[in-house]
Amino acid sequence: MNRFFAVVFLIVASTAPLHAAVEVQEVTSPGGIKAWLVEEHSIPFVALELRFRGGSALDAPGKRGAINLMTGLLEEGAAGLNAQEFSQAREELATSFSYRVHDDTLSISARFLTENRAAAVDLLRTSIMSPTFTQTAIDRVRGQVLSGIRGDLTDPSSIAGKNFDAMVWGDHPYGSDRSGTEASVNGLTRDDILDAYDRVFGLDRIYVSAVGDISADELGALMDVLLGDLPESGAPSVARAAYKLTGGVTVIPFDTPQSVALFGHKGITRDDPDFMPAYILNEVFGGGGFESRLMQEVREKRGLTYGIGTYLAPMEYGELILGQVRSDNSRMAESIDVIRAEWAKIASTGLTAKELEDAKTFLTGAYALRFDGNAPIARIMVGMQMTGLPVDYLRTRNDQVNAVTLEQINRVAARIYQPEELHFVVVGQPDGLESSN
Repeated sequence: MNRFFAVVFLIVASTAPLHAAVEVQEVTSPGGIKAWLVEEHSIPFVALELRFRGGSALDAPGKRGAINLMTGLLEEGAAGLNAQEFSQAREELATSFSYRVHDDTLSISARFLTENRAAAVDLLRTSIMSPTFTQTAIDRVRGQVLSGIRGDLTDPSSIAGKNFDAMVWGDHPYGSDRSGTEASVNGLTRDDILDAYDRVFGLDRIYVSAVGDISADELGALMDVLLGDLPESGAPSVARAAYKLTGGVTVIPFDTPQSVALFGHKGITRDDPDFMPAYILNEVFGGGGFESRLMQEVREKRGLTYGIGTYLAPMEYGELILGQVRSDNSRMAESIDVIRAEWAKIASTGLTAKELEDAKTFLTGAYALRFDGNAPIARIMVGMQMTGLPVDYLRTRNDQVNAVTLEQINRVAARIYQPEELHFVVVGQPDGLESSN
């Protein structure tokens, strides 16, 4: 296939919707590696998603940013290929690889055409099993990371997030940025990068999903070729994070006409039986765009902001309910007053029957829109595995939404929304607002 048209086809195929019902198979390779698979043979294309549990939280003490830097180096040369040669080989195969690290996961996404599957998997394998980590590449990617760290120092949202995390989580890895600091990143050596690699990559922490033109037997053989030589285990998991913040306001002075506030408190775990009601509650309260309560009260009725939103953050070692708002310095104090009042209101009165039914209608109707291509489905399935959801969740999720009662919703609202614990980290020059603790 012509390379230009192959690349265009790969982009289109990665976003083409699956028209048939999604049927998930559980696959175990001959070597014992497990995966979830959705077969879709109408397009000669496969999306493969790999996820390693642990992520940047596995950084060694005093080496913050090592796993982030190591992840950025995975496509910078492998098995005798330098960065340019690796990129050229990938382009010639019309394949796509991406490598991302988060607090709890390291993810590798691959997209390839059926006709190039074997060669694409071999190339991907080199980046996982045989990265070269040359000093030249380390120094180049280190420079990119340092540029991002310096940029964050002038971004109010980043400043708010970093300070909020530090106050909430203290010396747990969650309490510092996964990119590290200028000092920690400048101090990283090649040995630190090799150690970071060993800490993350292990068969005991791998999750795999695939969607597209591949059978269960073919996927099993592929996994053994791609991953079979990984070590049995990586570094031990870190401890649970202790929530350290109490209610109040922290103001961080910053010269800007608009203040940014990050706010929240302790949240709910993904495996909690009340998570689905909590998810619906957040949709109504702050997660549902222009129709949410907070958007109506803070923006539509009072014009205090262009946008406000909240979300649930159930992480591996700790959980939060978070929100963010921007407002003119002269009106940030008023915005906080309204948010606090609405937080207390939903805790005391919950939702109305109409709000619950409208949320159910929206959430069940919009769910199918998430499955708009092979790649999104592969990402959803690997996330399901990591959070312990059953293989039939895709079919039963809407039933679970519809089964939530108003009594459940209002009980959970009183449980999870804690207005007295709500803390605001404000970056800017807000009029009439001072730190309370």
